[in-house]
Amino acid sequence: MIKACIFDLDGVIVDTARYHFLAWRRLAEEIGIPFTENDNERLKGVSRMRSLDIILQLGGRHLSEHDKEILAKKKNEWFVDYLEEMEADEIYPGVRSLIKALRKSGIRVGLASSSKNARMVIELLEIEDDFDAIVDGTMVVHSKPDPEIFLLTASMLGVEPSACIVFEDAEAGVEAAIAAGMKCVGIGSPVQLAKANKVIAKTGEFSFEHLQQL
Repeated sequence: MIKACIFDLDGVIVDTARYHFLAWRRLAEEIGIPFTENDNERLKGVSRMRSLDIILQLGGRHLSEHDKEILAKKKNEWFVDYLEEMEADEIYPGVRSLIKALRKSGIRVGLASSSKNARMVIELLEIEDDFDAIVDGTMVVHSKPDPEIFLLTASMLGVEPSACIVFEDAEAGVEAAIAAGMKCVGIGSPVQLAKANKVIAKTGEFSFEHLQQL
């Protein structure tokens, strides 16, 4: 029996991915590395420092940890600048009503985002009170596909991993959910997210009929 639903943030609840892409592209251009939207797909669900390593690999560059920390900080400052323009209505259609319906039915709801800016985002969206537990990138050591973030969220919700469903838009996130022993609903491409138990185009399309099927 499913007792909890755990949502990723970027690409599942809101499209902050485009803000990440703008900030990463700006940084890549500054250090002379071409960076495309296709390259950006590799960064989904991955920590900030790992994302920077991927970009440096694309350009065949090697930097000291100190220099990487400076670049990561700069990228985050640009990202936050972009985020400050976010409006509450940027939340994906149907997400708010889905969360409310789940909680009303007695299912606990958690947020599990690798982003260290997750709390800022949900405050801007005015949904911080809609979650029974919130875990962000400041609270975990290992990034997805490690299951740590989902196991911690389940623990905070007081629910066994096997009784949880995770909503994810990234392959690394799907793998993390499976590694945690949870069911997973992929949001996006059936090809990219083939390992998920079910794939739908948009989070708002999820229904209680889907819940029963899982």
